[in-house]
Amino acid sequence: MRYAGVRGVGAGWLRLRYQIGGALIVTLLPFLLLWGYNPKAFVNLDLVLATWAYGVAAMLLGVVLLRSISQYPGVEASAYTLPSFGISYGIMLLTVIFARLSYSRILLVLGFVLVLVWFMGIHVIAVRRQTFSIGVVPEGDYKVLLPLSGVRWMVLQSPDQDISGLHAITADLRFDLSAEWDRKLADYALRGMPVYHTKHLAESMTGMVQLEHLSENSFGTLSPVSAFMTVKHVGDWIIAAIAAIVLAPALIILAIVIRLDSPGSPIFRQTRIGYRGAPFTVYKFRTMVSGDHGTVALDAAKTKSADARITRIGYFLRKSRIDELPQIFNILKGEMSWIGPRPEARVLSEWYEGEIPFYRYRHIVRPGLTGWAQVNQGHVAEVDDVRNKLYFDFYYIKSYSPWIDFLIVGKTIQTILTGFGAK
Repeated sequence: MRYAGVRGVGAGWLRLRYQIGGALIVTLLPFLLLWGYNPKAFVNLDLVLATWAYGVAAMLLGVVLLRSISQYPGVEASAYTLPSFGISYGIMLLTVIFARLSYSRILLVLGFVLVLVWFMGIHVIAVRRQTFSIGVVPEGDYKVLLPLSGVRWMVLQSPDQDISGLHAITADLRFDLSAEWDRKLADYALRGMPVYHTKHLAESMTGMVQLEHLSENSFGTLSPVSAFMTVKHVGDWIIAAIAAIVLAPALIILAIVIRLDSPGSPIFRQTRIGYRGAPFTVYKFRTMVSGDHGTVALDAAKTKSADARITRIGYFLRKSRIDELPQIFNILKGEMSWIGPRPEARVLSEWYEGEIPFYRYRHIVRPGLTGWAQVNQGHVAEVDDVRNKLYFDFYYIKSYSPWIDFLIVGKTIQTILTGFGAK
C-alpha cells in the first residue's frame, strides 16, 4: 500500500502516520476489552505490558514488510497484507518462545487479528475513495494499458509536461526510448516519483501474463525458485498427511453416499499431465454417471454447463469443490501440490499443446488442487478460454512465492462459499 505521492480524498488513509496511529489504537483494543470483562486479569501488569510491546513490535515490522514489497496497484497492491503481518507476528512469536519470555496468547492473537482487519480495511477504503492517476510515456507498447479500468491514464504529450496531479509514471522500459524521455524518467525516479514498467504494471492490474513470449520471473530465469519449491513440497506433504487422517471418516462416508446415489465406483480416475509433463492418475469423487473413462474422447473430457451427466449429489460436490478432496492422496504421492495450475486430462493437454504456443511451460511446477486461474476464471475447456487461463497460470509461475499462495488460499475460500466457476 505504498503509493508515493498519493493525493486526493483517500490519500490520508495511505499515509504512514495514519496507518501506524490507527494500528496502535487497534493493538490496545484487546486489553481494553479484557479490562472491561475481567479487571483481575491485569494483576500481572508486567505480562500485559510485555504482550502489548511484542504486538507493537510485530505490527511495525509488518508495516515495513508491507510497504517495502507492495508497490503496484491492482493485484499486487492487495496481495501482501496477510503474508506481511503473518510473517512479522510469526517472527515475533518464535523470538518470544525461543527466548522463553512470558506473554498472553489470547491477547497476542486478538491483536494480530485486529491489526490485520485494520490494514485490510484501510486498503479497501483508500482504493474506493481515491482515483489513482498514472502518466503514460507514449513510446513502445503503451496502448495495452489504456483499456484497463481502475486507473485514470494520462498519455503524456512531452517530457516537460506538468505531472503534479499524478501518482506514478509508466513506460515500456524494454523499448528503445528517446534520449529526452530517458533523461526525464531518471529525473522522475530521483524526485521519488514511482516509475513502473508497462508490462509489469499490466500484469499487476490483470493478474495475467501475456503469451507473446515466455516471461522470466523476478530473478531473470524461467525456472521458479527451487528453495521455495522444496519447502512448499515438504509443507504440502505434511498438511496432506494431517488432512488425510482428520478427514478419513468423512471421506469414507461421502464415498458410501456417492455409491448409493448412483451405480459405479465412488472414485473417478483419470490420466492427466503433471509436473514436468509426466502423466499421472488423478483421483476425484465421481460426480457424473459412470462410463468408460479409461480412454476418454476429446468431447467427453470437457465438462459443459448444466452437463446432463452430472448426478444429483455431484452438482453439490462440484459447486463446493468437495469432489477434489481425494487428490490429497495425489499430494501425498508427490504428484500434486495444494496450490498450482490445475492438471488437465491427457487428451485435452495434447490438444492444447497443438493449438497454443508455450502451453507445456505450465508443467514447470506441480499442478495444484486449487490455483490462480481457478479463483479468477473458473472452469474452462475451449481453446480461446484456455488461452486466457494460461495468462493466469503464467502469472502464477512468474510470481511463484508464498505471497501469491496466501492470496489464492483466501480467494479459494471465497470461491467455495460462492461456487464461482463450477460446472
